[in-house]
Parts: sequence; structure tokens; C-alpha cells
Amino acid sequence: MSKPAIVTPDPWLRLQGLTRARVALGRAGVSLPTREVLRFGTAHAQARDAVHQALDVASLQADLQDAGFASLAVHSQAADRSMYLRRPDRGRSLTPESLALLARQGPRLWAARPRLAVVLADGLSSLAVARHGLPLLQALQPYFPELPTLPVVIASEARVALGDEIGQALGAEQVVVMIGERPGLSSPDSLGLYLTARPRPGLTDAQRNCISNVRPEGLNYPEAARKLAFLIAGALKLGRTGVDLKDDSDAALPDAARPAAGLAP
Repeated sequence: MSKPAIVTPDPWLRLQGLTRARVALGRAGVSLPTREVLRFGTAHAQARDAVHQALDVASLQADLQDAGFASLAVHSQAADRSMYLRRPDRGRSLTPESLALLARQGPRLWAARPRLAVVLADGLSSLAVARHGLPLLQALQPYFPELPTLPVVIASEARVALGDEIGQALGAEQVVVMIGERPGLSSPDSLGLYLTARPRPGLTDAQRNCISNVRPEGLNYPEAARKLAFLIAGALKLGRTGVDLKDDSDAALPDAARPAAGLAP
């Protein structure tokens, strides 16, 4: 008599080819197979590490410079990661030193009152911005050839709203914050994009547009850049973002946000 299988396969196993979510894991008796328990523990550890890993600002600045982007590095009022996680409010405001740096160096690097400023922020996953920030900028550049001449600011211990203060300090018409999202158990490096028109402290998330899950395994760079270019162009016409600006990029005509559209008035 043959022995029964230790692991009972799941009849929905074919679904694993359609998603990275944990489906059709099988079972061993009344529990999960050992390999799936170990995989879950590894994914959980990777998510924790992503939250606590510091952004290598110097390396990111060097990569940006090699690609033709001038950048400045700033810091929120959250002095370290522990404070950042315990005091979200501190991550929404710049230190006085960072504000002074933007006021002093910004006019030397970039034109006054740019139509767009980009903030690369660590958020809850420095892995996300380190891996995907520059490739996404490069995917966006065909839509806006002047992108290398616009402000790029690297923000540490940053929340989304920190972009409002940065945008105001630079006099930017719009700011897009590219920030590491809260890690999931299958995506420790997911990047979120938050576009805000007329940035200034005190705005709410209702006044922003968000594009989420930007990474090769999620929303890839070309698609994310296309959607972001559509929203930027729409915000330039409308003068605002958030609930008043709809992402109709999938239903738009092919040339609605085409390469070389530019940011000219």
C-alpha cells in the first residue's frame, strides 16, 4: 500500500501563475507546508528590513548626477528612523537647515518657479526609491525633455506631505513625490507617486493624485510614466490636482500625453 502524500496540493494551483499573492499553498495535515511557513517568515523579515533600512543618499545622488540630474539632499524634522515611525508629523516638515539649503542652493541649480519639482523620498521603503526612482525619471523624460533641468530633491525620513514644503520653498507649480510605500509580504520595494499642484503646507490627500505599486512586478516604468505625464499635463491645464483631476489616461487618445509634450506654458 502506498503512503499518503505529506503535502496535499491545492486544486487552485494554476492561480499561482497569475499573481504573486499567496494563493494555493497546499496543506500538510491541518497546517501549511513547511516551505510555505519558511517563505512567509522570509517575506516578513524582508518587509521589516525595508522599513528600517536607511537610504544611501550619496549613492543615489551619484547615480542621478551620472544620468544628468542635479539634486539636493534634505531631511525632515524626524531625527532618526525611530522618531520617524513614532512621530509621523515630524516627517512632514523640513529642518531649518534643509529650508536654508533649498533657499541658498536652489536658485544656483535650477530656474526660479519651475513648473515641476521631483522629490525622491525614502518613506517606508528606501529600497523602492533606490531601485525605481532614477529608472522612473528616465521613463518620464521622453514626455518632458527638460526634466534634467528641473529640481530633484532627495528627502530622508520623509512623509508625502514633506513635498508640499519643498515645492513651496522652490516656488514650483507642481511637485511629484516618489516615495517608498508600506512594504507588503510580496512587495518590499513598491514605489508610490503623489502629484500635487500649487504645493504648500496644510494640504490634504484629497488635493493630490496617487499612482501606486510602481515596480517591474507591478505597474512598470513605461506605464507609470505615461499615467504620471497624463496627470501632470492635466494639472497644468486645470490648475489643480486631487479629486478634481481624474486619471482618464487609459481612455484618452494616444497623443493625450505623448513623448516630447514638454512643460512649456
